[in-house]
Amino acid sequence: MKPTISWHRGSSLVIATLLAACGGGGGYDGNNVSVNGNVNVTGSGVTVTPGNGVLYVSLTDAPSCGFDAVNITVNKIRVNQSSSANENDAGWTDIVLNPAQKINLLNLNNGTLLPLGQTPLTPGHYSQIRLVLDPNPGNGIANSIVASGTTAEVPLDTPSAVVNGIKLVNEFDVAAGQRADVVIDFDACKSIVTKGNGKYGLKPVVKVVPSVLNGIDGYMNLALLGYHVFVSAQQNGEVVSATVPNVSTGEFFLGRLPPGNYDVVITADNQTPAVIANVPVMNSTSVTLLSNPATPLNLPSAVSYPADISGTAGLSPISVTEVPLVSARQSFTGGPGFTMKYVNADALTAAYNLHNLPTVAPLLAQYTAVLPLVFTSDKAVLPGAGKYTVQASANGYKTAAVSNVDISTGNKTDINFVLVP
Repeated sequence: MKPTISWHRGSSLVIATLLAACGGGGGYDGNNVSVNGNVNVTGSGVTVTPGNGVLYVSLTDAPSCGFDAVNITVNKIRVNQSSSANENDAGWTDIVLNPAQKINLLNLNNGTLLPLGQTPLTPGHYSQIRLVLDPNPGNGIANSIVASGTTAEVPLDTPSAVVNGIKLVNEFDVAAGQRADVVIDFDACKSIVTKGNGKYGLKPVVKVVPSVLNGIDGYMNLALLGYHVFVSAQQNGEVVSATVPNVSTGEFFLGRLPPGNYDVVITADNQTPAVIANVPVMNSTSVTLLSNPATPLNLPSAVSYPADISGTAGLSPISVTEVPLVSARQSFTGGPGFTMKYVNADALTAAYNLHNLPTVAPLLAQYTAVLPLVFTSDKAVLPGAGKYTVQASANGYKTAAVSNVDISTGNKTDINFVLVP
């Protein structure tokens, strides 16, 4: 069976929906084959010897916070059947990009996929993927950012561990005569850290997500698009996926979500935020609609000015690979809880700034299949309007929080953390 090709509204990329399952722990899709001496894996463009399969790798991204471009240069993708294999062990199969490909991750949100390449593979169970980036050579810039409102391309400090390959422990099977699809999700927002003195570093936050497109779809009022609209799907206050609306259509798409219920949080500068509770994603191919072009979602102007929460979030002992992620959180009486905004602390100074936090209580809508959704302001928010629980976390360290941080009368500048193992 050949893959069907469909256009996703608001996207300029054709996305292949793969219909024949290849099975295995990762749940990735594959295609049937035709045999003419060798094996041709339908839809892959790769001919392999009988008995082999094909691995096909693509890249996607969540939006970045405060940047107009986040560029990485991909050198190769490596796969191994052993989850514990290091970069010098045997058993690696490489997809080499020649020449290496410089990619602006911010072009890859709202479900967009960028194919990276494919390779024949011996059938079997695979447990590790590595995404290998080029280092910044001499005066060249392989990995870089462009801060919002600027034009200068600033190099990203790229750790040696990234050059050896960003390790992704993920289970998937390759079957004889079939194509296994792997999608690498690079979260640019969480992966860029400041390092003081106008310098930036790369702390990759990367995961493998399903190749089949499912998720949550909606449209924002076009009049809001100049106010930095940010949309996230959350579970228990943890951000699972995030995106920004299409600049022309207002459409947003939170794609490749594990089946379950999500709270969708929508923020925009100087607007009243909104939360849509209990949005279902029924299965690996379903799409839940929150609004349409005729009745887009809207956020009313806030009645009071936003404010900032800032301070420091450090690690003891200091880590060369981790930095704290700081988030401002609230909850409605009886739920749900949600993250309003989040940011990485500076890797050198430990400073952070949660900028432009709303000082008004968010609106709440319970999901219903009948559109348009109805938002109300009659459910109390905790710890209160203009008040937040500020949380700091880092891998390998205990999470810390300060509750009842009140910005209703102005900025708070001294909310400090020291995280310990």
